Amino acid sequence: MATPHPPQPRLLDQLRQQIRALHYSRRTEQAYEYWVRSFVRYHGLRHPAELGHADVEAYLGWLAGERQAAPSTHKQALSALLFLYQKVLRLNLPWITEIGRPRTVRRLPVVLGGEELARLFAALDAACPPPGDAGADAGPAGPHALHAAHALLARLLYGTGMRLLEGLRLRVKDIDFERRAVVVRHGKGGKDRVVMLPAALEQPLREQLARSHALWAADRAQGIAGVELPYALERKVPRAALSWAWHWVFPQGACSTDPRSGTWRRHHLFEGTFQRSFKQAVERAGIAKPASPHTLRHSFATHLLQGGCDIRTVQELLGHVDVSTTMIYTHVLRLGGGGVRSPLDALGGSAWGGAA
Repeated sequence: MATPHPPQPRLLDQLRQQIRALHYSRRTEQAYEYWVRSFVRYHGLRHPAELGHADVEAYLGWLAGERQAAPSTHKQALSALLFLYQKVLRLNLPWITEIGRPRTVRRLPVVLGGEELARLFAALDAACPPPGDAGADAGPAGPHALHAAHALLARLLYGTGMRLLEGLRLRVKDIDFERRAVVVRHGKGGKDRVVMLPAALEQPLREQLARSHALWAADRAQGIAGVELPYALERKVPRAALSWAWHWVFPQGACSTDPRSGTWRRHHLFEGTFQRSFKQAVERAGIAKPASPHTLRHSFATHLLQGGCDIRTVQELLGHVDVSTTMIYTHVLRLGGGGVRSPLDALGGSAWGGAA
């Protein structure tokens, strides 16, 4: 009898396997999976191998035209399709290089001033219910601990210039109080870097670590699996996931199932939870700017340059590969029109019909 061939993996399973084999980030995996799924649905569930140049162009045109996708979104969708055809389907198609690339538009970052930051942090603090309030759980997993973690995380992002996920993924071992340094592991592009630990956050961080330690101790007492570890470290050092050094600085209050391994364990704070809390604080603070957690990183860089910090130092702190990326903040430093005084101001009172 002939040995039956194993079933061919589904398209999305092949996509995930190839992305993980190349060590792309989980965010990239989620984005590419979304765009490939959208592409297949747009063409009536036809297999991409049956589609050609005109079909890809039609889909990208639909994104740019009917969906009004931004150039960055258009570019991400195109990257996902190129990965699908070149790395997954292994199709050497000459028309791939003929697909039009969207023109990247450079936008100035949104930056908050000192007074706006003070109002924002005050709004985050005001969201914390006092531990003694009736119905407010003062434990390490209660609402007071969650809001306190959000208020601290916002200050840490502004005080160090970290990206949101870099802050959420901090481990206990990454905080060095003696050197007043924070080690950012596996940042964008998989690179590590060291940033400063603001002296004003030393005591709040110690308090946050105390709450985190209480959750870690409870997990050990209940026999819950350890935290997620990068790459094959969990297999090489089996007990590392259970150690205090690898625990999250900002752990989630409740355990959940790991979407990849199916293991019941404790994860770091969810990105969406902090983003909602931040948006609400921006509204309460009366800030009329489209501010997001990433705005704190922009404000960090701009304020360092305003204070006279060397742009190369700011580049290293932000983890930029090219200094040209950091140069965008020099444009924010100038007043409107490059610091040139408007001729209307030179008219003085006569601008409104009064005497000059």
